[in-house]
Amino acid sequence: MNHSELKSFLDEKVIQYNTLDFIESDPVQIPHLFSQKEDIEIAGFLSATIAWGNRKMIIKNSHKMMDLMGNAPYDFVMSHTENDLERLETFVHRTFNGQDFASFIRSLQHIYKNHNGLEAVFSTNQSRSVGTDSMQKSIHEFKKTFFEIPHQYRTQKHISDPLNNSAAKRINMYLRWMVRQDTKGVDLGIWKSISPASLSCPLDVHSGNVARKLGLLTRKQNDAKALAELDLRLREFDPTDPAKYDFALFGLGVFEKF
Repeated sequence: MNHSELKSFLDEKVIQYNTLDFIESDPVQIPHLFSQKEDIEIAGFLSATIAWGNRKMIIKNSHKMMDLMGNAPYDFVMSHTENDLERLETFVHRTFNGQDFASFIRSLQHIYKNHNGLEAVFSTNQSRSVGTDSMQKSIHEFKKTFFEIPHQYRTQKHISDPLNNSAAKRINMYLRWMVRQDTKGVDLGIWKSISPASLSCPLDVHSGNVARKLGLLTRKQNDAKALAELDLRLREFDPTDPAKYDFALFGLGVFEKF
C-alpha cells in the first residue's frame, strides 16, 4: 500500500472500531461509570494502571477496585483513613497488590492536595516547543511527582518512565482516554489543557505487530524508541489526532488477528 492507500485503510478501521460497542469489552468502561471529573480521572488512572493481561480480568479487577473505594474514588482518595486502606490489602492483579493500591491512594491524595490534581501535573510538564509535541517528558515528570512522598520501592514499577526507554503503554492509553476529543463517545476528553496532537498511540504487542506488518514500524522492541518512530508515521496521517489510530491497530490485532 502506498501512503494514501494506507491512510484510507487505517481511517476506515478507526471508523469501524471507534464506536460505543468498543466500550463494553474495554477497561475504558470504568471511567465511564462516573460523571464527576475527579471520579472519572481517578477511576481511569487506576484501571489503566492494571491494564495488562487478560482483558476480562482487567475489567473484573478494575470493578473490584471501585467497589473497595465505595464506588466513590475521589471521596475515598481525599478522606480515607488508615483503616480504610487496610481493606485494600486483599486486592491483587498480577504483580499489583494491595500494598501498591494503598500507596497509589496516598500518592493520589498528595497530587490533589498539593499539585491541583492529575490534569494539572500532566499539563504543567508537557512539551510545547515546535516539533516535539509529545507527552513523554510529562509522563517522566509525573512519575517523579507521584513518588515524591514516602512509598515502597516495589510500587514504582507500576508507573513506566519513557525516559528509561519504556513505551509507557498504559499511561499513553490513559492520556488518550482523558484528552482525546472523541465524537464517538469512547474517549472521554475531559482534559482541555492538553492538545490531542500531543498524544501517542499506546504501543503494545498487538499494535506493535500490526504496525510492523503495515510497514509503520521497523524497530523490533516495543520501547520508547519504537513509540517515537510510530508517532512520526501516525502524525503524517493526522497530526491533530494521531492517537485515534490506536483503534485501527488494536482492532486489527485483537479482533481480526491481522
